Amino acid sequence: MTAPAAPRVGDPERGTLDKAADENFPVAPFFLPKAWRADLMAVYGFARLVDDIGDGDLAPGGADARLLGVPAADAHDRLLMLDAFEADLRRVFDGSDGPPRHPLLRRLQPTVRARALTPGPFLGLIAANRQDQLVKRYETYDDLLAYCELSANPVGRLVLAVTGAATPERIRRSDVICTALQIVEHLQDVAEDLGRDRVYLPAQDMKRFHVREADLAAKTAGASVRALVAYEAQRAGDLLNEGAPLVGSVHGRLRLLLAGFVAGGRAAITAITAAGHDVLPGPPKPGRFQLLREVGVTLRGKG
Repeated sequence: MTAPAAPRVGDPERGTLDKAADENFPVAPFFLPKAWRADLMAVYGFARLVDDIGDGDLAPGGADARLLGVPAADAHDRLLMLDAFEADLRRVFDGSDGPPRHPLLRRLQPTVRARALTPGPFLGLIAANRQDQLVKRYETYDDLLAYCELSANPVGRLVLAVTGAATPERIRRSDVICTALQIVEHLQDVAEDLGRDRVYLPAQDMKRFHVREADLAAKTAGASVRALVAYEAQRAGDLLNEGAPLVGSVHGRLRLLLAGFVAGGRAAITAITAAGHDVLPGPPKPGRFQLLREVGVTLRGKG
């Protein structure tokens, strides 16, 4: 997910949900059925909050910690907060310990019940954020893909489950798309991630292109960094192409939603390319026209 806007103080639920407007992809667009929108926003609230806990981007004042039963003195402890959040998630699925404490998880509970969602994807997102506290570098591309299996792929699986469209082949295609979107986001956020002491560019690839971490701290990218970013962007584009048949496998408004996901990734890659693969000054962002163009290309099954 992209860097969120400043949250509202005093209303952690609304402040988290408001960040949907800043994402690279449409979360719950107007053209979807009302029930889908409500359920997708409930899922988004969970995913956004767990990322904010893992990134240390919670609203000031400690409201989320209080809701989760974490002492104010420990609110900065991300692993402790993730543990408390997981315990509250388990209340969504098992009411023996009472109802969920956090309003975003209380919002999620009716969706879980109505759509028969399972804990796995939610636990995967929590595990990804735990991993972010412990693993700051990835040696190989396969290591990065394994991380994306936790950090990104559960989101697509939840979208398919909420919309009643999950099949083994669609899940496979969705996983490929979500991994691609995560890689694209990492490329956009190289400088921001480095500021968090995280590098999601595989170390083997950095060595191959003669890129050092110090090169990623520059104000603008040199030729080696640009070549590395171009290489990873091509990989992400290939993954999007592999997953794109998912769009044609569904119909109606779900098809438009999934086309938006693929198009968002493709448009972001186009923006990175237009910037000469220099992502260090800030995330290259596609314009609205480029995004709409990519939606059309994706819906036509081209590109």
